[in-house]
Amino acid sequence: MAERQPGIAVSEGVVIPDWIDVNGHMNVTYYVLLFDRAVDSLSARIGITDEYIAGSRGSTFGVECHVTWQRELREGDRYLVTSQILAYDEKRIHQFQRMYHADEGYLAATAEWMNLHVNLARRRVSNWPDETLLKLAALVSEQGDLSVPPEAGKKMHVKKPLFAHQDLANG
Repeated sequence: MAERQPGIAVSEGVVIPDWIDVNGHMNVTYYVLLFDRAVDSLSARIGITDEYIAGSRGSTFGVECHVTWQRELREGDRYLVTSQILAYDEKRIHQFQRMYHADEGYLAATAEWMNLHVNLARRRVSNWPDETLLKLAALVSEQGDLSVPPEAGKKMHVKKPLFAHQDLANG
């Protein structure tokens, strides 16, 4: 890829034949799977590893996700996923991911996530460990001063609907 893409590179790979649907491109299921794996990769970078989960009984739960598809990925295409931390507090992380065609550099899809730190024994939201907060701060520094992606925080709508539920039409 010619230029550096925004965010922190968290995963990469190749689109395999099993991921291709009847339309000849990667099925939506696998975009979400790859984005979820990228969440796990970023989580590992802040110390939320399999060992941490087993030893501390703490983990992360995804509570919201919004995916956009920009351009197709097809069988054999190499992809790269980057993550950008938009915000975090003592219990939550709001991150934005971009999936690129690794060779041609175009944006294929985006995902926006809200994840919570959870105490698995109590099944309740809990604070990040202090070490995780330090690692989050370091990642924010590493990613640099990135602007908020235009897809972040958007809600779905039909621009000129022939029909819209009244609750949507008034909001």
